[in-house]
Amino acid sequence: METTVLVVGAGPTGLTLACSLLRRGVPVRVVDQARTASVTSRALGLHPRGVEVLDRLGALADLPERAVRVAGVSVNVRGVELARIRVDQVRLASRHRTLLISQAAVEAELRALLARLGGKVEWGHEVVGLAQDERGGEVTLRHGGGTETVRADWVVGCDGARSAVRRLGGFGFPGERVVENFLLADVHLDWGLPRDTASAWISPDGVFAAFPLPEPNLWRLVAPYDRAVEADDVLGRLSEILPARTGYHGVRFDGALWTSVFRIHRRLAETYRRGRVLLAGDAAHIHSPFGGQGLNTGIGDADNLGWKLALVASGRADPALLDTYEAERRPIAAAVLESTTGATRLVLGQGRVTRFLRDRVAARLLNLAPVQRRLARAASQLDTHYRRGPLAPWRFAPWSAGLRPGQRVPDLACRRVDGSATRLHAELRGRWALLGRHEPVAAAVRELLGDEVVLLDRPGEQVWLVRPDAHLGWRGRPDPAKLHRWLEMVLRTGRAG
Repeated sequence: METTVLVVGAGPTGLTLACSLLRRGVPVRVVDQARTASVTSRALGLHPRGVEVLDRLGALADLPERAVRVAGVSVNVRGVELARIRVDQVRLASRHRTLLISQAAVEAELRALLARLGGKVEWGHEVVGLAQDERGGEVTLRHGGGTETVRADWVVGCDGARSAVRRLGGFGFPGERVVENFLLADVHLDWGLPRDTASAWISPDGVFAAFPLPEPNLWRLVAPYDRAVEADDVLGRLSEILPARTGYHGVRFDGALWTSVFRIHRRLAETYRRGRVLLAGDAAHIHSPFGGQGLNTGIGDADNLGWKLALVASGRADPALLDTYEAERRPIAAAVLESTTGATRLVLGQGRVTRFLRDRVAARLLNLAPVQRRLARAASQLDTHYRRGPLAPWRFAPWSAGLRPGQRVPDLACRRVDGSATRLHAELRGRWALLGRHEPVAAAVRELLGDEVVLLDRPGEQVWLVRPDAHLGWRGRPDPAKLHRWLEMVLRTGRAG
């Protein structure tokens, strides 16, 4: 059987990628070795950038209404609250806010969009073989009916930390273990904590954290543990260490929806592309869950790769464009690995000096408004940019005024050509956007991109060409020849010149 793109893995990354490709008319097949969709919560935090991607894709639905809106984070040291981070008071350049929502709920909305676009997930399909040549990949799938060989022009491994695509494709995945054991449980309990606040306790006995979940009286409890624990004993161990680490006694657990024991690793694939095979999400990078960056980073990978792979698959761009995916996204993952590893080691107090800095210095600094703003912006991923990437024109110096190519473009108010009001992100939906004085250059752009361009009016003398992932591609005076040369070079060489 032949297909254009085979997406392996039906988590948030794989589903986002598949929906992005289908929206652009690229035939996609999605397989996953699991027998059915997961109903456990797993990842929780959907930060503003991740919310924006789902909104632009058309998969946000009612997730904001169903999610817990976190107003703050309480940090307690030795039983005393030393810091309260006011998440709801930090202004961000987005109309979206961080949502505490189950990963299962996010995946369900993405699967619903996938179905509306004509796709589906084929469950119980395990990748057991992978080979490739210059024309595509050949994947052997094992499922209930035996084995099947699939030919695909492109194969994308979105199959998580234990990725079969990564292993069979020969991708290096160096890294190290950061923490030995963490206990996790989604538990029903009523202990009087506010439902709009996440809490963390730091004590001589260790660290403990609690996050409110959308279901009434449902909390996620997380704690490091220095001894081996069986999965069915997680709840017992958490019930023992909760009073010692938090000071709350007599808390009764009313049953757990999910428990897990996990180790924290930091690993980064040596490359994101080998010929016709690519990696995205946890298949390409894994790191500490501190900061809740994993889900959002994987969705960001798919957002970046989707429009590029669609252009290549449709013949509008050369495969060289795909090299810009790694060039733009791998540095983002490397930065996330560094920041989350550092945060993990600080929070866990690995060493006497680190514990002193954590308890006496860092905890108090968290009360400062500039520190809170910086942390909020970092977690939001709204500042993610590709200014130093291959698609950003070199002529824009660091001191250039206004948005520079490679930066994220906010959800600007615009007008369609018929004069009706709209917003930029609502119009993208897998398309490019020409903003400003687009009349002189529209024909030049559509010659290379076809109908995948929406024309929007904005005041000003310049024209902006915004990429489908809401990053600025090109800006300048409406010079059709200059814009045509830039776009042609991007599509043919993967370089902006």
